[in-house]
Amino acid sequence: MFNPTRDQARQFFLDTWARRQGTQPLSQMETLALNIIGRHPEYQALLDQGDRALTREYPPELGETNPFLHMSLHLAIEEQLAIDQPPGIRAAFEAQRAKLGDEHEALHRMLDCLGEIIWRAQRDRQPPDGAAYIACVRQGLDD
Repeated sequence: MFNPTRDQARQFFLDTWARRQGTQPLSQMETLALNIIGRHPEYQALLDQGDRALTREYPPELGETNPFLHMSLHLAIEEQLAIDQPPGIRAAFEAQRAKLGDEHEALHRMLDCLGEIIWRAQRDRQPPDGAAYIACVRQGLDD
């Protein structure tokens, strides 16, 4: 999925969840998405709502986490780790996972960093800072 709209990204997760018990094989991206959904049972009821889930808003000022954004960031991180992009991100993640002893918690720390880096890049109208991203993921390793 290259630069999907909000609705296309949401529909991808809805379709993947709907196909989980089907007989058709899943694409590699769908398999990754299904694994992410499996790690987040709190989102599965939403995905069961189908088209009703497409229009729901998740205003951050109300403290709501957007499950579609959360799962999309997980998907982006899976791709980053697979190709080690930015260079060194896989080693930073592995170090954090080893320290925490919990892969999912390490992924969530990485997700928080990615969200922050994307927000800064948008705010500053600059490309994302890969070095700052890696430094954020590595934060707390020396404690």
